[in-house]
Amino acid sequence: MNDASYGVPVIFGEVLFDCFSDGNSVLGGAPFNVAWHLQAFGLSPVVITSIGDDDLGTKVKSAMMDWNMNTAGLQLDALHPTGSVDIEFIDGEPHYTIVEHRAYDYIDAGLLPSLADNSLLYHGSLALRNQTSREALSTLKYQHSNTVFMDVNLRDPWWQKDRVLELADDADWVKLNEDELLQLGCGTGDHQAQARAFLNTHSLKGLVVTLGAKGAIALTDNGGYAEVAPSQTLEVVDTVGAGDAFTSVLILGITFAWPLEQTMQRAQSFASLMVAQQGATVHDQDFYRTMIADWSL
Repeated sequence: MNDASYGVPVIFGEVLFDCFSDGNSVLGGAPFNVAWHLQAFGLSPVVITSIGDDDLGTKVKSAMMDWNMNTAGLQLDALHPTGSVDIEFIDGEPHYTIVEHRAYDYIDAGLLPSLADNSLLYHGSLALRNQTSREALSTLKYQHSNTVFMDVNLRDPWWQKDRVLELADDADWVKLNEDELLQLGCGTGDHQAQARAFLNTHSLKGLVVTLGAKGAIALTDNGGYAEVAPSQTLEVVDTVGAGDAFTSVLILGITFAWPLEQTMQRAQSFASLMVAQQGATVHDQDFYRTMIADWSL
């Protein structure tokens, strides 16, 4: 069993249903997906989000309880519906239609649960499109003095460059993809050079850049570097949630102080398993058992 360097992780942001063109709908949202995997891996995260007082909200809470997730941070909004996103695939890539004024846009700072001092705080950027949720996150950060992990998720038109860069300044670790690095970065040269410039500019402890089918790279403030690539024989059903799967294992690595190269290899392995599934979460605990045993979780 690994000894954790941090307490229970805190996951802040959206929960919503991914609705596919074939009529299927899958519970998701990047923060929720990350929390789902962390629960399966045994970390019991606190999810801070808001759901509507509606059928979809009931499904969210039921799913969390069935998965034995902590619901102390789950808020109920009587005025705004539970989030949903329409997903269609164009040339194999997912495209998203995200409706505004959902419950997760109105996470209430006055309803935040008490948290351990040594919790790792994860947040994305989509749920911060609304001032109410931004204020809730600011309150969390004020109360929270430990590691902040920011997962960039730029969805037009729901982001502003200056605001995202300010969030990066507040973070210790940032994960983004190569397109997001290009949109937010200030460096030139190859991916590694651009990533190093971004890490230095925002005084980060670590930065991870996902490169799609080419894998990912990671850099740290002490000169660390690692890169990974998926197998060429990888079966791909859909790529929704692959980045969230990757992130969940990055958080495991930070929590248990795994070496950077090991963390990245394990993150890539898990993301590769996820793209063989439809949707961003798996509801079978057996799916995780081999990794739990191999990683001594």
